[in-house]
Amino acid sequence: MSAYGFAHLHSRRHHPDILEYLERIQATLAPFHGRFVIHGPPAEVVEGTWPGSMVLIEFPDLTEARAWYASPAYQEILRLRTDHIEGDLLLIEGVGPQYDPRERAAKLRAEAGRPGGDAEA
Repeated sequence: MSAYGFAHLHSRRHHPDILEYLERIQATLAPFHGRFVIHGPPAEVVEGTWPGSMVLIEFPDLTEARAWYASPAYQEILRLRTDHIEGDLLLIEGVGPQYDPRERAAKLRAEAGRPGGDAEA
């Protein structure tokens, strides 16, 4: 099942280190079959607020996503970004093509019906 590296970048600065990071990141993704899905365009905010920009990288699975992040090649360039851009990075598994949110709702209803069962969405 596909997995994603999702970054919410709170601040953006065009420091020379960031340009080097951008020039080098694709080479770190390739061995893990990672590809950019979203890369920082301004978002159209239709509810709430969203300061900053986002990046979404797709991997074949969570194992590949974790391996990419921990790889020596990525760790070597990581500080080029983190020294100049504040943000959050998550690795998260996606849902499959047969995903049905009604099944999730049924599971949450069942969990909420148990004693002490405050279910998380």
